Amino acid sequence: MSDNRADSGVRDRAPRRMRTDARRNIESLLEAAKTVFGTVGVDAPAKEITDLAGVGVGTLYRHFPQRADLIKAVIEREIDACADAAPALAATHEPGVALAKWLDRFTAFVATKRGFAVALHSGDPAFDGLPGYLLQKLGPALESLLKAATASGEVRARISAQDLLYAVAKLCAPMPDEEPDYGRRMVALLVDGLRSGEPPH
Repeated sequence: MSDNRADSGVRDRAPRRMRTDARRNIESLLEAAKTVFGTVGVDAPAKEITDLAGVGVGTLYRHFPQRADLIKAVIEREIDACADAAPALAATHEPGVALAKWLDRFTAFVATKRGFAVALHSGDPAFDGLPGYLLQKLGPALESLLKAATASGEVRARISAQDLLYAVAKLCAPMPDEEPDYGRRMVALLVDGLRSGEPPH
């Protein structure tokens, strides 16, 4: 009977190990895809992604049957990481600094997303939900930082979180003959403009 219980325990643990392995493979694939897409582009060979992730091509297609599935997952993962950064920054910095650092992180995300522009504007319905997903995740994250910075007197912003997200995205639009950090410098000027002072009448 003890052998049966042992066998049962092995069977119970096996699915958990497989689920853990699957999650690890997915994370490795997403991180590798982010790197490869950023350097080679979204049309990079699948094998280049799987070699970097340390998994087989079959594993890639099992989790992401279409290239659009992988691109969408990479972008959603980056959105999630950006949202998760808000409470971490709020816990370790003064409100105004936390807001500035988060906006800098969002700026870096927008710059990275430019590498996905061809795919995102391809008309593939797989990407239709991404703008809503971004606002759903990043709107509340930025709103909490914005409110804290305003309440502390460090920021006088009369701007919604959504408007600020759109403003940063616009400032990060590619400009001819400008260096890569142009958008980041423009966002820094925007943040300076939000800083506390006598509110306009």
